[in-house]
Amino acid sequence: MVNQADVYQHFRKSEAPFVAQVLDWIEQAQVEYRPILTAFLDPRQAFILQTLVGEKGDVRYHFNGGYNAAERKRAMIAPDYFEPTDADFEIQLFEIRYPIKFANLSHGKVLGTLVNAGIDRDVFGDIMTDEERWQFFVTKKMAGYVEEQITKIGRVSVHLQEQDYTQLLTPKDAWQFEQTTVSSFRLDTIISTVYNLSRQRAKELIQANKVKLNWQAFDKPDFELALLDIVSVRGFGRIQLQSIDGQTRKEKYRVTLGILRK
Repeated sequence: MVNQADVYQHFRKSEAPFVAQVLDWIEQAQVEYRPILTAFLDPRQAFILQTLVGEKGDVRYHFNGGYNAAERKRAMIAPDYFEPTDADFEIQLFEIRYPIKFANLSHGKVLGTLVNAGIDRDVFGDIMTDEERWQFFVTKKMAGYVEEQITKIGRVSVHLQEQDYTQLLTPKDAWQFEQTTVSSFRLDTIISTVYNLSRQRAKELIQANKVKLNWQAFDKPDFELALLDIVSVRGFGRIQLQSIDGQTRKEKYRVTLGILRK
């Protein structure tokens, strides 16, 4: 496990509260010698947890987001003897029943409805669609509350129906992985590179609140991305910094990006 004395220097200052939370979870798992289950984590949070727990030691990490390709996952920090089952992660799948022929849903509408119902973002996982059916994951502890609260999405009347994993739909969206070079990890630089925009246009999108970083509104064009950050650009799609693969002779960075284009 990473030494707590210098651990914070490896992460952003804004990530310090989450780093402290992970260190508390690790200590709890060690002292009480039992598994600790987290809420849903985004990929960047999962990376931080993975880094802090490490590959060796008396506790290990396990992830489960409901399906193999899940972006958002619950983590379990557990003594090395413990091998969790899917059921141990306490994840419930819901399908949104609505009048398909007369209404359209979108990822933004579903997400907005859940958040506006007073439900913390870390209570639910991925939202999936095949462009007709819609499903999402939620912690089992909150499933009853969510089912009771969500009766409309926008102006569309809906009914949430519990499903088991055998009824999981195949999401239409799939990440495309592309290798490219960038001059820096600035947010505006990455957006302009991926979507073939001018830096000025990318900066305008960010300052117009059309960009989210790890699902949070973000308006700083010069902010530097880190591994597994996810950037959402309204009207364009999403970008994830998958890996940093070295530098070119001209001191540009070779990177692998996950890209979802609209």
